[in-house]
Amino acid sequence: MDTAVIRPQDPTLLIGSSLQATCSIHGDTPGATAEGLYWTLNGRRLPSELSRLLNTSTLALALANLNGSRQQSGDNLVCHARDGSILAGSCLYVGLPPEKPFNISCWSRNMKDLTCRWTPGTHGETFLHTNYSLKYKLRWYGQDNTCEEYHTVGPHSCHIPKDLALFTPYEIWVEATNRLGSARSDVLTLDVLDVVTTDPPPDVHVSRVGGLEDQLSVRWVSPPALKDFLFQAKYQIRYRVEDSVDWKVVDDVSNQTSCRLAGLKPGTVYFVQVRCNPFGIYGSKKAGIWSEWSHPTAASTPRSDDGQRPSPHLGD
Repeated sequence: MDTAVIRPQDPTLLIGSSLQATCSIHGDTPGATAEGLYWTLNGRRLPSELSRLLNTSTLALALANLNGSRQQSGDNLVCHARDGSILAGSCLYVGLPPEKPFNISCWSRNMKDLTCRWTPGTHGETFLHTNYSLKYKLRWYGQDNTCEEYHTVGPHSCHIPKDLALFTPYEIWVEATNRLGSARSDVLTLDVLDVVTTDPPPDVHVSRVGGLEDQLSVRWVSPPALKDFLFQAKYQIRYRVEDSVDWKVVDDVSNQTSCRLAGLKPGTVYFVQVRCNPFGIYGSKKAGIWSEWSHPTAASTPRSDDGQRPSPHLGD
């Protein structure tokens, strides 16, 4: 049982606030006085000039211009006896109310699920534990629903695995709450059919075109999920030389699953990636969402003096 009490107990304060606290020894503690008591904050002893005796049983503390809590579980303010023993403790929660979440984006991989991510506010850091809830409902009717599978594609994301309706829009928003307040994002309205995406195309192969020094052939397989959708697909290719970070994008691939790259440098290693965009699902007029890029696949063009000699494919 504590032999003293700190007031206020576990306060929540805005950054920049001041705190007036007291540590009072219980009156039934034999021989105990406030003489010699001292304070620590997160294990560090506070300067004695921040404290003053109010009476024989109470030591006061004055803190000004408080910084944000070092840990979301609160800073530890402790009152100690002369010998260093702990008499009482309190948590200080110092931070900011949440800002309005923004930049909500959502996508579906199978027309039955939905994954969404968002940005937590202009500054993001509140220094307090802040809870984010993704809410969704059918636009014209139905009750609010709360997403339950969080952090699926990053710290500010959530996955709705099933039970979504098609051919009707949803309203989606994010609510942020902590000890100092709450904030709500703008509402995003979408139809699941308009935000379908796929995994990147698998089995991307890059190979030489005979002895042609400036060309490479790229082939790939349509993502398996595409077979289950009534839609068209289009592809993009990007490639770069081995010692560069600058990619060149080929946009006019259409719905083919092969392409020839021309105008390349002889005797040069190239890295190639492919991505897919499903569109026109059940008549959707939206542009569709690009998949992630496939893993880079490498191959080299023949050297100028290679002639027609065959050369090995460098692998996926």
